[in-house]
Amino acid sequence: MTLPPSHRRAPHLTRRGALAAAAATALLARRATAQSSARESFAEAERAILAGRTPISAGLALDMPPLSENGNSVDVAITVDSPMSAEDHVVRVHVLAEKNPFPRVAAFHLGPRAGRVEVATRIRLAETQTILVLAETSRGIVHRGSREVIVILGACVDGG
Repeated sequence: MTLPPSHRRAPHLTRRGALAAAAATALLARRATAQSSARESFAEAERAILAGRTPISAGLALDMPPLSENGNSVDVAITVDSPMSAEDHVVRVHVLAEKNPFPRVAAFHLGPRAGRVEVATRIRLAETQTILVLAETSRGIVHRGSREVIVILGACVDGG
């Protein structure tokens, strides 16, 4: 026999449930702290993306201002020459910042239906540094482009 909705009791929190929730929260916080303490360096991030492949410098255009007054918002525009066919298309575009606390700044996932590779965003930069862009294709080719950006007022200096 089931009770009508008006007679059903709302679930209530027991002491056992509260302790289980607190333990789970503490475990997740500890795991997040462990992950953030094992930060990936710029060179490690680049090696992980390249996975032994040699990048080519042709076919990628990186448009950024050479000087940024405020590191909180730096414009980045990326264009990659690709036929964007089912057989040959850009799969991912990675943006890495050499001196940021977390070097992997952005990643864009694309498919052949994108038509062309033109992405733009704004990134935060901690200080004057080199920005590296790697574009992976479905054929395993990696296009590489970089640009030095002078930052007057840095951002993300507190580790975030």
